[in-house]
Amino acid sequence: MSELTFEQMLEDPNSIRTIHSGEVVTGTVIDVKPEEIVLNIGYKSDGILVKNEYTNDSSVDLSTVVKPGDTMEVRVLRVNDGEGQVALTYKRLAADRGNKRIEEAYNTGEVLKATVVQVLEGGLSVVYEEVRVFIPASLVSDTYERDLGKYMGQEIEFVISEYNPKRRRYIGDRRQLIAARKAQMQKELFERIQEGDVVEGVVKNVTDFGAFVDLGGADGLLHISEMSWGRVEHPKKVFKVGDKLTVLIKEINGSKVALSLKFEDQNPWRDAADKYAIGNIVTGRVARMTDFGAFVELEPGVDALLHVSQISREHVEKPADVLSVGQEVTAKIVDFNEADRKISLSIKAMASAAESNQDEVTVDIDAVISAQAEEDAE
Repeated sequence: MSELTFEQMLEDPNSIRTIHSGEVVTGTVIDVKPEEIVLNIGYKSDGILVKNEYTNDSSVDLSTVVKPGDTMEVRVLRVNDGEGQVALTYKRLAADRGNKRIEEAYNTGEVLKATVVQVLEGGLSVVYEEVRVFIPASLVSDTYERDLGKYMGQEIEFVISEYNPKRRRYIGDRRQLIAARKAQMQKELFERIQEGDVVEGVVKNVTDFGAFVDLGGADGLLHISEMSWGRVEHPKKVFKVGDKLTVLIKEINGSKVALSLKFEDQNPWRDAADKYAIGNIVTGRVARMTDFGAFVELEPGVDALLHVSQISREHVEKPADVLSVGQEVTAKIVDFNEADRKISLSIKAMASAAESNQDEVTVDIDAVISAQAEEDAE
């Protein structure tokens, strides 16, 4: 205790000051222990600040947050705590000041920052300048958050959407900040992009019909039909959330963006007229079958129809009777329609051609034998 001596009081009458409960005073730390802080407040008795009047966090060791010589503003709780010392509070003074800051932020729309100290069933709890603010789950984000636990210990931004000091009800809103930022990013994105641009994006969600790609301000839809020049069985077999993609902006319609991975320089039909000219012999794999024929993939993006009547010189009731999906077949191109991107194949025509060639070879041999016989008779 640093009480003034009687001689000091006589020498300097002004050194004897009076204080009262509720007064805000400035003190100098003269001693600190894990559970209490002793301050010289210029009074005949020292001021005592216990831990639960410094903070609501019971895990704090006071000796780690202040040191002798530090100055602090505190409020007087009781002039005599029963032991001749002055009981002080820091957290109540900080809370009062924090309450004023919360009120100012509510009135001005100021964006505040605080660390999440508790995750509750219905939202998050943060402490801003000793004032506890509750952020309901519906106001945490602009989308449904399944796991609020990931926010524990994080510093987040919010605005005060409800201020009721009488009920000690302070509600924070993070959702409107996220929505405002996204709106600004979307505005900047649409000012920057146009149809035909190639941009970077990240897969945000994958559905049965396509994938939504975050372009940094708006989501674009990459439809299953635009994922490849070839056939895609299911988007989830090709993409997963978090994949980075380079995509083509195919169409912009208001706030909707259609994307594509079918780049023209990779279009397999660009040189199809040469590769798949009528009469060419090609090899492919059966991709799918119907009652009227089998579709053969010659390369990703190029399918050809092998009609049931062209599978064999023998009668075939159904393609599945003689073919199977994945089977490799070799056939002759009998029709090529570049405008409609249709190709027709025939195994029968190839077999007929081979047989015709064989007949020609047989006729030639017979002619040679006959000519040789005539020559010998002469």
